[in-house]
Amino acid sequence: MTVSSKDKPADTRGLAGMVAGDTYICAVNQTQLIYRGFEIADLAANASFEEVAFLLIEGHKPNKKELENFKQELIAERVVSDEVLDVIARIAGQSTDVHPMSILLTGISLLSHTDPDSEDNSHEAEVRKSKRLLAKIPTLIGAGQAARDGRERVSPDPELNHAGNLLWLITGQKPTAIAADVMNVSLILYAEHDFNASTFTSRIIASTNSDMHSAVCGAVGALKGNLHGGANEAAMEMLYEIMSEVEAGKCSADEWMQNAFQSKRKLMGFGHRVYKNGDHRAGILRDWGIRFCEEVNPEAIKWFNLGDEVQAIMLRDKAIYPNVDYPCGMTYYAMGIPVPQYTPIFVASRITGWCAHIMEQHSDNRIIRPLANYVGPELSNWNDA
Repeated sequence: MTVSSKDKPADTRGLAGMVAGDTYICAVNQTQLIYRGFEIADLAANASFEEVAFLLIEGHKPNKKELENFKQELIAERVVSDEVLDVIARIAGQSTDVHPMSILLTGISLLSHTDPDSEDNSHEAEVRKSKRLLAKIPTLIGAGQAARDGRERVSPDPELNHAGNLLWLITGQKPTAIAADVMNVSLILYAEHDFNASTFTSRIIASTNSDMHSAVCGAVGALKGNLHGGANEAAMEMLYEIMSEVEAGKCSADEWMQNAFQSKRKLMGFGHRVYKNGDHRAGILRDWGIRFCEEVNPEAIKWFNLGDEVQAIMLRDKAIYPNVDYPCGMTYYAMGIPVPQYTPIFVASRITGWCAHIMEQHSDNRIIRPLANYVGPELSNWNDA
């Protein structure tokens, strides 16, 4: 008997297409990405990352006084003890084979031992922990990168905003205004995305009544995978490989792509579980990346030219659009950010969404425990087998 496509059961592996719960935090659909009622293009054009972080953590748009107090709280919480930073530096300095995400996970775990609210799951304590994590994660990232570079780490700069301070800590150089603006927008774009893999991981852990630091560590582990946060690193590595072969005269971009299609190579930075007609964040970040190149690094525009060509081939031959990780790789590379730090920067942004979801889970909790469809062997008797 022939089964029509409409009669075939839906493929729900990975919980595809299934609703796992309600949230007040974020809505994701084909045409919009909304943070607590505000659309992402509106936020990227008109808000600072600090405003978006307040929106996600506190639950409403800040007024002028609330925003100023929030900024001062973050500045005051940026400092991390030398005991923690020395551990980070020692691990990062031992070998470049240790991924910065693994180092960052260790750092966040260590922070739990110095946070006075570590084991307190009350809403008030979790708001305080959210702000501390948001403020301190850039300091952890910067300490790790300084050790990888073999240079002295720098201290947080109270004169810089969150995006600018992040760049300062990673590079040891004061960022240009446009660099800080680009980073500000990228942090906004990455801040939240409903029940994605890392956020859902954090909610599962929180649902057991575990603490915020433990839930965040689990989220970092999920984000490390190249099918999630690591996609921006992989996308840039792919473009670097294509550029190297094209400039060496070995092939054209189209030929490289055709070979990739034929070998069924996984091409990172394309496709999305939700967005089938394109990720609306991608165009926003691409435009800011080009703006940065035009103002600061004209030579780096070649990456966007190649990126556009590869994107057109992918759309022509596979009808697959890029996601936000695709222009992110090119933009961060043009800004001189080390590729292994792309995903830790994701953490510096998404910590806001994670903390918001952890607090939401704790506020109306039921342990997350789905069922499994057993497809193993039939029941047997042990002595007869």
